[in-house]
Amino acid sequence: MTTTVAVIGGGYGGTSVAKALDAFTDVVLVEPREDFVHHVAALRGLVDPEWTDRLFYPYDRLLDRGKVVRDRAASVDENGITLGSGERLTPDFIVLATGSAYPFPAKIDFQDSAAAKAKIRATREELAGAEKVLLLGAGPVGLELAGEIKAVWPDKAVTIIDPAEGILPGFPDEFRAEVRRQLDELGVELLLGTSLAETPVSEPGQAKTFTASLSSGGEVTADLWFQCFGGAPHTAYLDGGLATARRPDGQVEVTAELRLPGRERVFALGDITALPEAKLAKSAGDHAEVVVANIRALVDGGELRTYTPGAPMISLPLGPSGGATYAEEVGILDAATTSEIKGSHMMASRYEELFNVA
Repeated sequence: MTTTVAVIGGGYGGTSVAKALDAFTDVVLVEPREDFVHHVAALRGLVDPEWTDRLFYPYDRLLDRGKVVRDRAASVDENGITLGSGERLTPDFIVLATGSAYPFPAKIDFQDSAAAKAKIRATREELAGAEKVLLLGAGPVGLELAGEIKAVWPDKAVTIIDPAEGILPGFPDEFRAEVRRQLDELGVELLLGTSLAETPVSEPGQAKTFTASLSSGGEVTADLWFQCFGGAPHTAYLDGGLATARRPDGQVEVTAELRLPGRERVFALGDITALPEAKLAKSAGDHAEVVVANIRALVDGGELRTYTPGAPMISLPLGPSGGATYAEEVGILDAATTSEIKGSHMMASRYEELFNVA
């Protein structure tokens, strides 16, 4: 009998699992969006019109044998999946790969690609006309967005506010100093150890001048702002016995084999996992390799693989030619190397190949 696998979520990890299992199992990929969104390049897509269309890859050429069902998982329990349409799937294996939400523009929460592109273009137009831009959050998203804005509009004033006293905690001082040096060169203003005392009067990405007080005293004026913090895993659909693996923060507990505890045939990967590591596309890809190997082992009788959370690492572009990279095995890499790794091409060729659109 043919093994059936349902993959819930068509992001970085889910598509990798579905593609790898397609040759020897019957795969159903459940995904409500019309197209895969290459979120690694989302901030580039906001500022550069040439990148907007490149963010979206159709699912129709991802699988040779399996199928993509454009629907959402309304509930998933230990016995199967109930789709939004009411259809019930009862596969041999379930892979939970539903990812996380994050404020626009770092993530694009539109199921229709035309609407998503329209939102990006409208926000770019608003951004282009703003003289002073405020970014709330000095994490990787806020810093990368600042670099993207400055690369296109070097004279635009960009200010980043964060209640933390320093940027990028958990990384070496030398790496953080290099990022700060480049931000200073770009003219990005960092206001750390403070926050807004009130919510801006405008919506994020809407051009409307405002002045807001700071918790540390003083005030800041901007024409447009973005929220660059606040991710949350998509796991509300977990039901029955599977719901016990869901933590209060929404992340899902997994075993070393990336299975839900006590569930031999239910796997989870990517942003939803409660693993002590950064939530990166690379991590989701590494998880996918282990999940694929373990499903194959369970089908063929082989030995199961375990996953070890990765050490802190980051490749942080500050525009196409700036930024810095850190990984434990190589140390700190400069702007030119970061551009080669990620900044200039945003890893697009890898996904163009995966979706057969190269």
